[in-house]
Amino acid sequence: MLGGAGILLGVAAAPAQAAEVSYKTECIPPSISGLPPVEGTTKVEITAPTEAKVGDEVTITWKFTQAASKNPDVLDLDKDTVKPTGTLKAGGAQTADIAMEGPRQNPAIPKNSAMKLSDMTGKLKLTTAGDVTLTPDAYNINVSKPISTDTKCTPKETVNSSATIKVTSGGTGGTPTPTLPTGLPTLPTGLPTLPTGSATPSPSGSGTDGGSDSGGTDGGGDGGQTDFTGKEVSVPYACKTPIGDKSATSPVQINAKKNGGSYDLTVQFKKSVMDSPADIPADSVKPSMEVALGGADKGAVHVEGPTNSAAIKSGDPIEVPDLTGTYKPGATGTSTLSPGVLTVMALGTTTTCTPTRSEVSLTLDTSQQASGASGGGSTSSGSGSAGTSSSGGLAETGSDSHSALKALGLVAGTVILLGGAVFTFMPGRRTR
Repeated sequence: MLGGAGILLGVAAAPAQAAEVSYKTECIPPSISGLPPVEGTTKVEITAPTEAKVGDEVTITWKFTQAASKNPDVLDLDKDTVKPTGTLKAGGAQTADIAMEGPRQNPAIPKNSAMKLSDMTGKLKLTTAGDVTLTPDAYNINVSKPISTDTKCTPKETVNSSATIKVTSGGTGGTPTPTLPTGLPTLPTGLPTLPTGSATPSPSGSGTDGGSDSGGTDGGGDGGQTDFTGKEVSVPYACKTPIGDKSATSPVQINAKKNGGSYDLTVQFKKSVMDSPADIPADSVKPSMEVALGGADKGAVHVEGPTNSAAIKSGDPIEVPDLTGTYKPGATGTSTLSPGVLTVMALGTTTTCTPTRSEVSLTLDTSQQASGASGGGSTSSGSGSAGTSSSGGLAETGSDSHSALKALGLVAGTVILLGGAVFTFMPGRRTR
C-alpha cells in the first residue's frame, strides 16, 4: 500500500505538462535554391510546468512531432547539420516572446524525406500571477553544410495555445532589479562632456574644396591623352552550371590608362549590389574576364579581381573590386575592347559565362608592341583562361565525383552570383 501511494504521489507531483498543437505553416526555402514557398502543417508539443510562482524562471521545451516541409529534392543532409530556432508566444497574465533554440543534432536526412528537427528549449521569467498561455509561432531551419542556408516558416492561421502555466504570487519576485535602474542615470550625466570637447575643432576644418578636379580624360601637354573612359554597354550573358543554364544581362564599362606602350585596363560592373541570400566565407569568390579585342588587334586580355577579403553574411550586400589587367597592343591602328567571357570561381567550383552579343565599350588608337596581343585568340597574360572550347560551347564546370558540392556548393557559390542576375557582385559605389 505504501509503495502504491508513493507511485500515486509521484504522479501527482509531476511538474510538467505536454500538449500538442497543429497549425498551417508557410515555409520559404533559401532563395539560392530556386524553390517556391511550401505550405504544410506543423505539429508541435510544448512541455512546461503546470504551476509556478512569481519570480520563478521556468524551462520550456518545444518538440516537433511534424515539420511543415520535407527535405526537398536538392541533396541529402548530413548528420548533425540541421539546427532549429523559433519563437514561443507567452500570453494571458504575462506577454513575452520566448526565444527557443535546439542543438545542431539530427540523423542523416535523405532527399524527399521528412525533416528531423531537434527539440528546442527556452526560459521564461514569471512576473505576474495568473494563467500564462504558451503558443508556438514562427521558426527557422538552418542547414550548415556545404554552406549555411535558412528556411523560414511562419503560421498561416491563428494558432491555439499549447500549454498553460498557473502562476501564483509568492517569492521575492523582482526585488533585485530596481537596484540596476537607480545606478544607470549616473552614466548619461558624464557623456555630455565628450561632445563639448570635440565641438571646438569642427569650425576650423573649412575650405578643402576639390571642385577644380573634373576627372578629365585628357592628359594634356605634349604627352597627349593618357586616360580613356569607355562606354557603358549592356551585355547579355549565357552561363552553364551543373544545376542548369542561366542567363542575365549586366551593364559593363572598360576604362584604360596609358602606361608606356601598354594600357592598364579596369573593367567595372555598373549593376547595383544584390543582398547575399546566404553566408559566403572570406576568400571564396574570385571573378575574372577575357576582354575581347577587335578592329586592328586580335585576341583577348585577361583581367581579374581579388577574392572577397571578408565573409559576407546573408542579407548583406555583395561587393567585389574592379577587374584589372594590362593590354599590350599587338597591332597598329584602331583597336576595340569589348566585355568577353566571364569566369567565376566560388567555393571550389568554376562557372563560365559567354556573351550572347558583343558590344564595343572602348576604342583605342594603338601602336604595335613586341609580344603584343595580336595573334588570333591567345590571352595576353597567363593562366586565367576562361575555359572555352574550340567548338564554341560553354566550358563544363564542377566535378562528378563531388555531388554534394555540385548540388549545393555550386548553388551557394555560383547561383548566388549568377542565378537571378549574373553580376550580383557589382560594386555599389559605382552605381550612377
